[in-house]
Amino acid sequence: MAKASMIRWLALGAALALASPAVQAQQKDPIRIGELNSYSKWAAFTVPYRNGWQMALEEINAKGGVLGRPIEIISRDDGATPGDATRVADELVTRENVSLLFGSFLSNAGVAMADFANQKKIPYIAAEPLTDAITMAQGNRYTYRIRPNNFMQVGMLVDEAKLSGAKRWAIVAPNYEYGQSAAEVFKRLIKERVPGAEIVAEQYPALGKIEAGATVSALEQAKPDGIFNVLFGPDLTQFVREGNTRGLFEDATVLSLLTGEPEWMLPLKDEVPEGWTVTGYPWDQIKEPKHEAFVKAYREKYSETPRLGSLLGYMTAYMIRDTIERAGSTETEAILKALEDTKFETVIGPVTMRGIDNQSTMGAWVGKLEQQGAGGRMTDWEYKAGEPFMHPESEVKAARKE
Repeated sequence: MAKASMIRWLALGAALALASPAVQAQQKDPIRIGELNSYSKWAAFTVPYRNGWQMALEEINAKGGVLGRPIEIISRDDGATPGDATRVADELVTRENVSLLFGSFLSNAGVAMADFANQKKIPYIAAEPLTDAITMAQGNRYTYRIRPNNFMQVGMLVDEAKLSGAKRWAIVAPNYEYGQSAAEVFKRLIKERVPGAEIVAEQYPALGKIEAGATVSALEQAKPDGIFNVLFGPDLTQFVREGNTRGLFEDATVLSLLTGEPEWMLPLKDEVPEGWTVTGYPWDQIKEPKHEAFVKAYREKYSETPRLGSLLGYMTAYMIRDTIERAGSTETEAILKALEDTKFETVIGPVTMRGIDNQSTMGAWVGKLEQQGAGGRMTDWEYKAGEPFMHPESEVKAARKE
């Protein structure tokens, strides 16, 4: 009997030794990570983003997870409000015992999450929120951001504005944290980099509640030769339609944040405004092999083309995997140390998490819009690396309260 038992244990040990890394990882307790985003209110961006991190998660766990353990992502809807975001985050930390948090879409929710992370002393990776406050005035050692912030992306657009000769600028932006932040950055940079530039009109419609006729009329009256647009989603669609109808954009230089992202460009269909200079994501024209492999896998899995959110979700999950691997544990201090000034190899090339402000060096694609069939595309685009457009270190030190 003892001999038979020994044979069974030896057989089991041999089977485990021969098992794939993925099988062995699944037999260990998972590493629990919390994720929250505005899935019900802003599905156009967040659902593709979720597709991206889910695809990455499946790939990671199929290869054995990290530290020999599978990763489990516990996801929640944040209600698209700061209060709901922090409530959900607290549930993830206290009830689900997650080791770190990532996500958020709207900038006001991102600012609230940065404060939450600092209070609870838990790492938080802001995937999408763009307001500078997250890594500047509200910045803290627990909060990190992957996307280029407003200062970086607006700076890229203002560099293009210098070539246009436009001096009389109008601003239209949603009236909440992201829009206000982007507008303030534009006012600063256009005056610094374009001699003689002035702001002749500003319109701040409520997010999701634009009165396009009144907004376009107010801009028309100011007779700008340049327009800086920060609207997105349904507000953008209505603004473009009304502006096209009234000829607002004719003979005007238009700089527009995010409009080249498929999330916001596709709904414009045949109303895509040609000639706008935008930040975006020309996914079908990026020829780096790793990115092409990502696009191929994404299309095969979801039977649709990727959005910028898809790319961001995918990158974020792998950066979290690499961080835990470098940390060698899920302890907070080890994770923080593993993130600081660390270079990540991503499907769009190297990205470094700058230690002084926890802002990544991810860049953005900048180009022109043109109509193509029943839709639009980016043309004459260039990927602008993030480093030259980041806040000077002296400004970071002055702004952060640490």
